[in-house]
Amino acid sequence: MELYLDSANPNEISAAFTLGIFYGLTTTPTFLQRQGVANVDAWLLETSKHVPVIQVEALGSSASEIVAEAHRLLALGMPRETTVFKIPVSLHGVEACAHLSKEGIMTNVHLIYTPQQAYMAMNSGATYVCPLVGRLQDQGTDALALVDSIVAFKDRHGYASKVMFSSVRHSEHVRNAMDLGVDAVTVPWSVAQQLPNNHLTSLGTAQFDEDHRRMTVRVADVLRPDQAILSPDTPVRDALVAMTVSGLGAVVLAEQGRAVGLFTDGDLRRLMERQGTLDVHASLRSAHALKAPHAVASSALLNDAYRRFAETKVDQLLVEDESGKALGLIDIQDLNS
Repeated sequence: MELYLDSANPNEISAAFTLGIFYGLTTTPTFLQRQGVANVDAWLLETSKHVPVIQVEALGSSASEIVAEAHRLLALGMPRETTVFKIPVSLHGVEACAHLSKEGIMTNVHLIYTPQQAYMAMNSGATYVCPLVGRLQDQGTDALALVDSIVAFKDRHGYASKVMFSSVRHSEHVRNAMDLGVDAVTVPWSVAQQLPNNHLTSLGTAQFDEDHRRMTVRVADVLRPDQAILSPDTPVRDALVAMTVSGLGAVVLAEQGRAVGLFTDGDLRRLMERQGTLDVHASLRSAHALKAPHAVASSALLNDAYRRFAETKVDQLLVEDESGKALGLIDIQDLNS
């Protein structure tokens, strides 16, 4: 089933055809007008260079005018082998289609709302026959039954025309097109972006990403840049400032590069409860009992850090290099960032 993009937005066209999954582009005068295109011919010529197939309108009040418009666009430089001319269904529309088809020029007879219109389009040799599903459904009509009957009629009588499912409003319409066995579907970019999405796929992908991260990323890679490593003789006041800057709510107390303790915001609250007031000029050594913190190596994988957090039941771990030098702290939240 051919997948077309239905758009005139340059950003959408660029994004869509970078994917490599679209068979071609369909557009309308209405799209071009909304996009503010001033020179339609120039826009069509330039766009035709960047898409595999382009379907453009050939309008006129008679068959001869429609044919003349198609010839005019081809003479301007629209590539004959990759341009499909869209023609609204009517008596002069199918006449023009029959004429162009005999010349080997591709056509799309569209604005199809009845089986009879589709029959006329197929008899005229249209490359594509295009029922508009969304518009019919807006009026309460069983548009899917219409498409089903067109596909069945085409198959029963062996017409070469391709049935294109159009006026797509949501991703379920694409599922409908697949189930009905149409040859092509044209979708707006907003719908195309939804097609790969599923909540369970997102959950599974996130789990794979997280598991891969745990097995490949090291503790050093998630260590925050603003680390607070202070002497035990540092005043409590300076520790408060350092906690705020680091965002960790704790500072490492180290002597000669090796950690001898941690001072946390929890220690601060307990100190205030014990003393009734806070002496911000007191040293951390005098205000807090030093105890070697739980540590993890900077070279350890995140998997190892997860296990270390589970074993120690703490929220923060000291990070050390191979020589035992204190590098800072990681929080349990850092492993999920």
